[in-house]
Amino acid sequence: MFWPMLHLTLAFCGVAVVAVFAVRVGVEVRRFSAAVGDSSERIARAAADLERAAVPLSRHGGALSGGAGRGSEDQGSRD
Repeated sequence: MFWPMLHLTLAFCGVAVVAVFAVRVGVEVRRFSAAVGDSSERIARAAADLERAAVPLSRHGGALSGGAGRGSEDQGSRD
C-alpha cells in the first residue's frame, strides 16, 4: 500500500509543478502581448509622423525639380 500512495503523491506533485509553470507562462504571455501592443502603437505613431513630415518635403523637392510628373510629359512630347 505504501508504493501506490507514494506514486500518487509524486504524480500530484508533478501536476502541481506543471500547473505553476503554466501560470507563470500565462503571466509572461500577457506581459509580452501588452509590450507588443505598446510597440505597435508607437510604430503607428512614428509612421504617421513620417507621413506628415514627408508632405512638405515632397512639395519642396517638387519645386526644386521644376514640378512633379515632369518626366512623363517629356516622354509624351518625344513621340
